Amino acid sequence: MSLNVVILAAGQGTRMRSKLPKVLHQVGGKSMLEHTISTAEELGADRIIVIYGHGGEQVREQVQNNNIEWVEQKERLGTGHAVQQAVPHFKATADEHILILYGDVPLARVETLKNLLNSQPSDSIAILTTQLSDPKGYGRIVRNKAQKVEAIIEEKDADEQTKQVNEINTGILCASSQGLINWLARIDNNNQQKEYYLTDCISLAVNDGKTVEAVVCQDPTEVMGVNNRVHLAEMEDIFQHRQRESLMVNGATLHDQNSVYVEGSIDIGNDIVIEPSVKFKGEVILGDDIIIGMNSIIINSKIASGTIIHPNSVIEDSIIGENCEIGPFARVRPKTELASKVKLGNFVEVKKANIAHGSKVNHLSYIGDAVIGEGTNIGAGTICCNYDGANKHQTVIGNNVFIGSDTQLVAPVTVSDGATIGAGSTITRDAPAEKLTLSRSKQITIESWQRPVKQKK
Repeated sequence: MSLNVVILAAGQGTRMRSKLPKVLHQVGGKSMLEHTISTAEELGADRIIVIYGHGGEQVREQVQNNNIEWVEQKERLGTGHAVQQAVPHFKATADEHILILYGDVPLARVETLKNLLNSQPSDSIAILTTQLSDPKGYGRIVRNKAQKVEAIIEEKDADEQTKQVNEINTGILCASSQGLINWLARIDNNNQQKEYYLTDCISLAVNDGKTVEAVVCQDPTEVMGVNNRVHLAEMEDIFQHRQRESLMVNGATLHDQNSVYVEGSIDIGNDIVIEPSVKFKGEVILGDDIIIGMNSIIINSKIASGTIIHPNSVIEDSIIGENCEIGPFARVRPKTELASKVKLGNFVEVKKANIAHGSKVNHLSYIGDAVIGEGTNIGAGTICCNYDGANKHQTVIGNNVFIGSDTQLVAPVTVSDGATIGAGSTITRDAPAEKLTLSRSKQITIESWQRPVKQKK
């Protein structure tokens, strides 16, 4: 059996009041359409067809994915009409199955959709439904006395009795391509909206003597759609709740779960402690026994076991070794690699640096484009002067080096193993191993100097 996933993403979304097409609005740092595409990929779809329309070029530019086949819906004449645009891409065989998803319904779980696919009769349709206490605005599921699905009635076409039904259509369905093509060809727009409804395929299948299976989604939040920014905020809350729940289930203690924010994916070990107001973004990997202090931000980084991130620190596109200590108020910028037991103290900024085992940069320093050996101590206020106004240059510091406070290392420069740099030095030439190197102007005292006195007005 082959699986084609058709994602409807052509709607304008006027209620979003935005220049951005609705499906490009983000949940958890990723567009709603990309969430749906990721779900299709997790399902193992053989083909993913996205039906686009409003803002189509913008959608195609932002969503760069070689697994997608793009099909334009030039006129928006309903969901049935949208799926009709994909028909030329189907093989029209009994063993090819079509799953219909939506670009503005981003949080359907893979497990739920697999259950739907497994429930589909080979010659008919399976639909995903859910139950709402207030079903206003949704198409209702109409069942016969035997509780078999007979039809889906849109609210604008429903009578008062049908409106009392609280089982609603989510819009998500699957069918064999052979059957779906047949039913799509027979739908019409004889309804209040004058649109071609995909849901009309249900009654056509029933009229053909086919059994339509309905799979009830027990969690309505999975199938919520977004029509305005209130819905978008609700969707973000649902997504963040899932992420936090996953963190806790997999070994993290969250001191204030409602303030932890996740954009992207995070893989964690055991016994992680996450303090309030921490943000994760991109792909983050955490080992065991890690503490992340409040107000910290971790972006696309890997942090090994035993490391402590003190409050108000930022780590981006970096690799942190075991048992390191970072912050508070430290910034680790891209392409930094710290070996084990490295310490970066308060108000230290590190960029594109490789720091070996046991070295320390304790306070108020900038280490950029640098390689630092083992057991080295960088004093407060040290600066790697890596930029000459046009190009970046590297500073190389060896093992067991001591750099005194308020030192400027003007790259390119090398400080060899065991060297000591006197405090307040500006080092412009290589410093030899096991020697003291310093540069200072002569200190003098002016005996006759008097402090100025403010003149009276």
